Amino acid sequence: MLTVKSENSFRDCSGKSRRDFLRVGVLSLGGLTLANLLATQAAAAGSSSDHSVKDKAVVLLYLSGGASHIETFDPKMTAPAGICSITGEVKTNLPGVTYGGTFPQLASHADKLAVVRSFSHKVSSHVDAHVHVLSGGTDPQGKQQSGFSMGSCYSRVRGSNHLETGLPTYSLLTEKEIDGQYNSERNRIARGSWPGTLGPTHTPFGHQVGWGTEGQTSNKKNKSSKDQNPLAANMQLNLPQSVLENRMQLLKSMDRLKRQIDSSGTMSAIDKYTGQAMNLILGGAADAFDFTKENKNLVERYDTSHIQIGHKNFRPSTLGKQMLVARRLCEAGCGFVTIHSAGWDMHADGNNPGMITGMEMLGRSLDQAVSAFLEDVAQRGLSDKILLVITGDFGRTPKINTRGGRDHWAKLGTLAFAGGGLNMGQVIGKSARGADVPASDPIDPSQLMATVMHTLFDVGQLRLRQDLPREMASFIEQGQRIESLF
Repeated sequence: MLTVKSENSFRDCSGKSRRDFLRVGVLSLGGLTLANLLATQAAAAGSSSDHSVKDKAVVLLYLSGGASHIETFDPKMTAPAGICSITGEVKTNLPGVTYGGTFPQLASHADKLAVVRSFSHKVSSHVDAHVHVLSGGTDPQGKQQSGFSMGSCYSRVRGSNHLETGLPTYSLLTEKEIDGQYNSERNRIARGSWPGTLGPTHTPFGHQVGWGTEGQTSNKKNKSSKDQNPLAANMQLNLPQSVLENRMQLLKSMDRLKRQIDSSGTMSAIDKYTGQAMNLILGGAADAFDFTKENKNLVERYDTSHIQIGHKNFRPSTLGKQMLVARRLCEAGCGFVTIHSAGWDMHADGNNPGMITGMEMLGRSLDQAVSAFLEDVAQRGLSDKILLVITGDFGRTPKINTRGGRDHWAKLGTLAFAGGGLNMGQVIGKSARGADVPASDPIDPSQLMATVMHTLFDVGQLRLRQDLPREMASFIEQGQRIESLF
């Protein structure tokens, strides 16, 4: 048996530690092989899944810690001093619409975005808000006592693995964090991505792009990080000689097998699901995670590693390359990709930066990464097939605190959409003059989830599915989507 493990450690709904893995070869269920398992999943899904699942994918960019709704998409420069955006504003290509001052590139893509300025809920603690938002409101209190994450819901309807490529249909892209606060946020998004009553099969597959150990600094930014290769960490193997030799022999054996199969044409004669299992073993699905296969100029366009992020300890931003991997995953059949961007908890205290410093790091990273993503998917003809969602656990207080930060505020938060074949180039809802509550069209996490589910599924066809948990299916069917997007 071969087990391919990721480095991420998660806990399932029972609290037990779990390492994400793809296990191929002989499985533990009475000698069930991967090929058998994939065939069984296909039979269980039934032909109805072909009609209920649309040819769409979702990339959820989660701004962990609570991004300020004011410094992102609602700068509110007409509000009293101490409330309006501390980073100023930039005009967009939509008349009368402005974004926060660190989004100049996104401003030129406003016609491709739909910004919600009235996103609101009632959960104001990080741990609970992660669960509440990522569950699309299926857990009203965020205590993991009910519900399931949006990605797990997709996985349950779609099937946990793509039937052609073997790729997991639900992935979570995090990063190795060295700043204490950032690492706390990483643990929280893992908790919020739980499958709940849908079962551990629908836990996301974890992946890290990797930034390299050279980027680590203890208390100051590394000025030379722009010259460093984020993949370097993957090339530094701290293994005993005997272990290294064994792994090299395994790699050589697999490479020989792959070349023999390719040259003999045997793959075309293998049963569909055996072939799929072989593809997964020999790296076909794993290729989706390797952004180095992309055009060098495109990788450079995405690359945000010249921006150092952190508070006490810094590392190069990998958000751009996470976005690029997300696009590759969507093309390979992963229909729901969550990207974790940590550090948006900008209190200006001992653990967090203030608004200006924080937005110069994370706002600039997001501006470049998302702009590159929008341009990339458009050039590849994927704008209507991939829906990008940008949100976080909650927003920030309307009034800037005495240290230059903003504190937790659940009554308004950041929410934006791009692509997916939905109606873009609009602002939905309005915040009150004090940027504290919705003034019109309040939108909550359940409406966010309904919008995502209506994008991914033909809800009418879902009613015909007999294999889905009734509670989950009812939630999807009865959800109130954001109508102006459709």
